[in-house]
Amino acid sequence: MNIIDHIRQYREDLDAIRQDLHAHPELGLAEYRTANLVAEKLEAWGIEVHRGVGGTGVVGVLRNGNGPHTVGLRADLDALPIAEANDLPYRSRTSGVMHACGHDGHTTMLLGAARYLAETRKFSGVVCFIFQPGEEGVGGALAMLRDGLFERFPCDEVFALHNRPGLPIGQYAITPGPAMSGGAFFDITVTGRGAHGARPEESIDPVLAACHIVTTLQSVIARNVPPMETGVLSVTRVIGGDAYNVIPQSATISGTARAFKAAVMTLIEAQMQRIAEGVAAGFGATAEVNFRRIFAPLVNDPALSEFCADTAAELVGEANVNRNKPPAMGSEDFSFMLERVPGAYMVIGNGPQGGQLHNPHYNFNDEATPFGAAILARLAERKLPRAALDAST
Repeated sequence: MNIIDHIRQYREDLDAIRQDLHAHPELGLAEYRTANLVAEKLEAWGIEVHRGVGGTGVVGVLRNGNGPHTVGLRADLDALPIAEANDLPYRSRTSGVMHACGHDGHTTMLLGAARYLAETRKFSGVVCFIFQPGEEGVGGALAMLRDGLFERFPCDEVFALHNRPGLPIGQYAITPGPAMSGGAFFDITVTGRGAHGARPEESIDPVLAACHIVTTLQSVIARNVPPMETGVLSVTRVIGGDAYNVIPQSATISGTARAFKAAVMTLIEAQMQRIAEGVAAGFGATAEVNFRRIFAPLVNDPALSEFCADTAAELVGEANVNRNKPPAMGSEDFSFMLERVPGAYMVIGNGPQGGQLHNPHYNFNDEATPFGAAILARLAERKLPRAALDAST
């Protein structure tokens, strides 16, 4: 029996876990129920469990044989502050919070891999199952690293995956080298002088200055980033004032910046600072920029990317593996783990239904679970071959 079919034997159990997680979503760094469920499942399968890593993170450790190497397999736990629009028996029971990115599915796939490896033990070495909190821009990976993740649980390689809506079930894709952009969040506070809406001459209008800053920021990428590089700067929120007849004292511009290289991100930050301060000064106002780098660029190890692709091809055939997926402008804080330990991050098909990521109509496709669990488990088996175990018995 192949590994995918083996995992399908307990598909009903895995679906129940995933749908329970979907019904009880928790925001980043507050995944208390989720972490407890994960820990209880791992303990039930005889896996050593470490709770509270980086706050609400969980690490399971499974040892077998005398192999000297350790592989880390990582999944994310947190949900998003989105009100679910699906009419499902297991729709979110938490107002304003839902699993709109499939982390419920990722957690379930890693649990499926853990159960399989605990049952079969076709490896020699150590597997660390890393269940990370707070991926959605709240610093969960860094929290685990600050808590000594790789000092306490040393890994020779670390792997992770993400579902991709639109990619057929049973297909995989990976990008060797730079795969996802680094990401920053920013707030620009424009301060002027408030006044009555009927007496604008008595004001220094921060809303007017903010609008001109937003327009001018569009030149940052177009006229500063070299054409052969890639960058994105998006203003996603402008807030100012509370009344129809009051020119406010201040206004705030917020958004995100993305780039594949740290040097490009530094350039974007410097140009934003120059434009915001200069344009505001032209209106007699001031501007303060708070630019926060939330995600590092995600860079896959080329050799381990090929290893992932070979493993996927072994499971589903070469025709179902894209070895050169184009890089994506989205961000992922698994990147911080890859800065510390070589590894790779791949995507797995979630099928045509279920909606796009970060959408109130999104729903992880349970048909993908055996394929995700199988690739994670097989990566561990191939990296920790039983030859070392067999030689000692």
